[in-house]
Amino acid sequence: MARTDEPRLDFRSDTRTVPDAGMRAAMTAAEVGDDVYGDDPTVALLEARVAGLLGTEAALLTPTGTMANLLAPLAAAGFPGSREPRLIVGEDTHMSFLESDGLRRFAGVELLSVAQRPDGLPDLDAVDAALAAGGGRPTVVCLENTSMMGGGNALDAGATGALAALAHRYGAHLHLDGARLANAAVALGVGPAELAEPADSVAFSVSKGLGAPVGALLCGTRAYVARARELRTALGGSLHQAGVVAAPALVALERLPDLAADHATAAALAAGFGTVPGVELLDPPRPTNMVMARLAGLTPEQCAARLAGHGVRVLPLPNGFVRFAVHRAHDMIGVRAAVKALAAVAATASKALTTTGGDLIGRGLSTTRTEEA
Repeated sequence: MARTDEPRLDFRSDTRTVPDAGMRAAMTAAEVGDDVYGDDPTVALLEARVAGLLGTEAALLTPTGTMANLLAPLAAAGFPGSREPRLIVGEDTHMSFLESDGLRRFAGVELLSVAQRPDGLPDLDAVDAALAAGGGRPTVVCLENTSMMGGGNALDAGATGALAALAHRYGAHLHLDGARLANAAVALGVGPAELAEPADSVAFSVSKGLGAPVGALLCGTRAYVARARELRTALGGSLHQAGVVAAPALVALERLPDLAADHATAAALAAGFGTVPGVELLDPPRPTNMVMARLAGLTPEQCAARLAGHGVRVLPLPNGFVRFAVHRAHDMIGVRAAVKALAAVAATASKALTTTGGDLIGRGLSTTRTEEA
């Protein structure tokens, strides 16, 4: 039996990478200052590079994407001293079902989850209705790209532009949760700036598919980022000699084109699963590095537990599927092992269904929570 901690068989998240020799060398050689005082040169370089990549005036390094998304509506509302914002999010987004507690508790937002299309774009009619009922509070509309619950679907600039036009008609701020925006850009064959351009702010992770050990950046205008910097201090997110964190992120940015290899590996994984009887796959229009699968008669937790028995680690989701998130540690050896493991689990599930007369798909849907999924 394979080891359950073997990197090529751990598909739980694309955060599961570890810094390689190049990143560790960059950390060792990093020139550092004190980012609390604004004089860490490596952090300054990273922020300038990411702002340039996304076409924004400025960027702010944060420890996590969750903190970037927490800062985003507060900075948009003009804090400190203004009213807490309303937040309109798609019901199947990371901000809605994994970050909502923190947004309500620490940002004091009124969070409104609205219907979402299968591709990940919030339903424009539902957003329109929520905006029309604004009541005078600052409002932030949020979009996630790629759409995690949409199977990692990449949304193009036209989709973002349509949502931005609607938000701006009501004087609202559009925030783009671009945790995997790099994947979307590579899948669509465009620069990240094209996908970010319609938005007023962007959270951009360097610790997911890009493989840096830590960090996300919140990007926007200089004034917006200055407000976010004050808020980051208040939340305890400021770092001192943060150049050792920024250095591997700079290496990660150079590897953005390599995400195409992850997408190809994910496509091979999906093709392999497609040959397994009883497996249902989520089929996004523009796939990236994720594969979602489910088996009749098994809850996501049951499926994940049985796959773990074969050495393959996956993430159970509340939509009835388990997620395979592909990253640079995965290869065709891991793909073949995962397909073999899922085939074994499917055969057992099929036999159980025949014996018991079946079960409801998705019974006991997953309540697994992970802040940095």
